[in-house]
Amino acid sequence: MFCRSITWFTCVFMAVVIASHNNDTGFITGFDPEVTVDQLRTNSPELSTTTERAQEVEGSTAADLATLLDAGDGAVVTLVAGDTRLVAHRAVLAARSPVFQEMFQHDTLEASGGRVVIPDVEGPVLRHLLSYMYTLQAPQLPSVAPQVLAAADSYGLPHLKAAFEQQVAAQLSVENAVATALLALRHSCPVLKQAAVTFIKAHTLQVVMTQGWADATVSHPHYVVELTRLIAEPPAQTSTAATTESGSAPITRPHGDDGQAAVTAPPHVSTCHTPPPDDATVRRMRILSQEERGRWLIQAAEEGAVEKLQALLAAGADVGARDGDRNTALHWAVAEGHVGAARCLVEAGADVAATNNEKNTPLHTAAYRGREAMVQLLVAFFADPNARNGVGWTPLHRAAFYGKEEAAAALLEAGSDRWARDDSGAVPRHLARQNKHQQLVELLTSSFPSY
Repeated sequence: MFCRSITWFTCVFMAVVIASHNNDTGFITGFDPEVTVDQLRTNSPELSTTTERAQEVEGSTAADLATLLDAGDGAVVTLVAGDTRLVAHRAVLAARSPVFQEMFQHDTLEASGGRVVIPDVEGPVLRHLLSYMYTLQAPQLPSVAPQVLAAADSYGLPHLKAAFEQQVAAQLSVENAVATALLALRHSCPVLKQAAVTFIKAHTLQVVMTQGWADATVSHPHYVVELTRLIAEPPAQTSTAATTESGSAPITRPHGDDGQAAVTAPPHVSTCHTPPPDDATVRRMRILSQEERGRWLIQAAEEGAVEKLQALLAAGADVGARDGDRNTALHWAVAEGHVGAARCLVEAGADVAATNNEKNTPLHTAAYRGREAMVQLLVAFFADPNARNGVGWTPLHRAAFYGKEEAAAALLEAGSDRWARDDSGAVPRHLARQNKHQQLVELLTSSFPSY
């Protein structure tokens, strides 16, 4: 039976190669058959553990593929990546990748049909991914190493991902250091992250002067914030979180032209530097539609579920997703007072200037709910303290109207204009007096002449 299985596998594999060649040449172009799992061992505990797991799987390859003998109709699917068409067996894909396993187990279009579109992987990279799933041998592909690493992470192939962390790290240079660091942060690559941060620390001036740094600051500001934090840490702390729940680092904003003092978050402000989300959780969330991920993100923000937020963001959820009233997840985190969730969202790129149906920004929401810590957090990330909503109210108008003295004081410290007039001509003090918030009236009048 074993010999028959091996013979069958050899025939099937040749058929796959021929079928893929008819649709897209070079099924295993660039694959080095001499690179084995044993050769990829390193002194890194993370990589060694992953390699050992891969070897265990490799030992059962023949037994796994023997199931193809009885697979029957529907055993083969066509993977489509752009113009590339590759034929593969469902059983192999499901056995090697938890993403494909989930896909084929549920009632999805891919499960019922014979065609699977792979939108996030280019054709040549998909060929290498498929080669690995059949052979469990990691090729040496320096020219496409970052793309293969990203694809391996997306489809749950930890050994391949670990092997390509090494390949990407071996190519570090001043020109690609920032891109490499961002790749490591996006795909939770601890070994590659440490290598990139160490390299950048040794060449900080040269790296910061590159176009890559400038581009990253515009396209991925939240990752640049995290990278800057890692670079600033002492060497012994590079791989650990800089803060804890009991004592987080200050959130500051530069002095403005008017000499406005920097805003510092209170000690209880939690951060988003929690452990990376579980890979299995992220993979399950990737199966959800973008709309579903957006709904879950808003719900997690409302609940203050930071770990769930991180997993959804890692799975590709849109940080700018909105509900029926055009509130973002950040609006909800602010409204419910979940500072850790709000910080997680702004670090992930949430727009602090986003407006809902009433043109209220998250800072307007913080003022209305009296969230002093939220005011400090949002202005630290450059929220406009004088933004106007649909009736011309600034956040200070809202704080004054609803009697939120502590939020009003934080807004004044952040530069809110106490003399700003709404569409009816009222300044914040008018609204405070109208609703008999005497302490606020005094705060908004203090050291200023009457009018």
